[in-house]
Amino acid sequence: MKRVLMICAILTVLTTVGIIWVLFSESYTFFQQVSLWDFLTDTQWTPLFSDKHYGILPLLSGTLLTTGIAMLIAVPMGITIAMYLSEYAPKKFRYTVKPLLEILAAIPTVVYGFFALTVVTPFLQELIPGLAGFNALSAGLVMGIMIMPMVSSLSEDALYAVPKSLREGAYGMGSTRLQTSFRVILPAASSGIIVSVILAFARAVGETMIVAIAAGQQPILTGDPRSSVETITTYIVQVSSGDVQHGSLEYKTIFAAGITLFIFTFILNSVSFYIKKRFQEKYD
Repeated sequence: MKRVLMICAILTVLTTVGIIWVLFSESYTFFQQVSLWDFLTDTQWTPLFSDKHYGILPLLSGTLLTTGIAMLIAVPMGITIAMYLSEYAPKKFRYTVKPLLEILAAIPTVVYGFFALTVVTPFLQELIPGLAGFNALSAGLVMGIMIMPMVSSLSEDALYAVPKSLREGAYGMGSTRLQTSFRVILPAASSGIIVSVILAFARAVGETMIVAIAAGQQPILTGDPRSSVETITTYIVQVSSGDVQHGSLEYKTIFAAGITLFIFTFILNSVSFYIKKRFQEKYD
């Protein structure tokens, strides 16, 4: 049994190494023909047009714009729900509502995408004149709803795991429940909450179907959530399912975009690990 477990662990590592090898090897051949400086600084991304530009900034800005909108929705609502379930809700209510809330995570993302396109976008167009049919705002809002259960569930687990002695000590010093919740419990569980937020951010960055359906496919460098944008994952789907010749420079752009997304999420996960370690050292 020990050898079986070891083989499973090795296979997992080899799979990761294989993915990294494919990304780096294909990206290397791409950057032999395209300058890395132009890739990082050019403000146009038109590899499928006659006037070719290979600047990743429009795709990166679209990814960060939709993800930022999603986090503005998911983080406050998720932490608020987690605080209520952990500190205020009766146990029966907590055991009933938390599984129901986590059902949102089981809904296919393509359903969220069509919901954003057919329900959220028409509703927002009535409130915001000039809103495009495909826009970053509706995609970001629905993506925030999708990742909210991740924030609330992981944060609630972190809050619930705080020792009761901290609560009793705060109450013994005369603190109210509100003061205890936000001045004692929340800081004590901050490492777990931060990890949940960063994991949700990474999940939103890698989301594909919602942004592909609702955000559009226009690689424009903009910070306006009312306009149509294209994310890195949307472009990868567009080229992979299109008629681009396999092995061509246009086809290899998906590996360049993929390695950019991989490096971005790797840095994000490294930062989350560092933050979690520092907060654990501070409150242990």
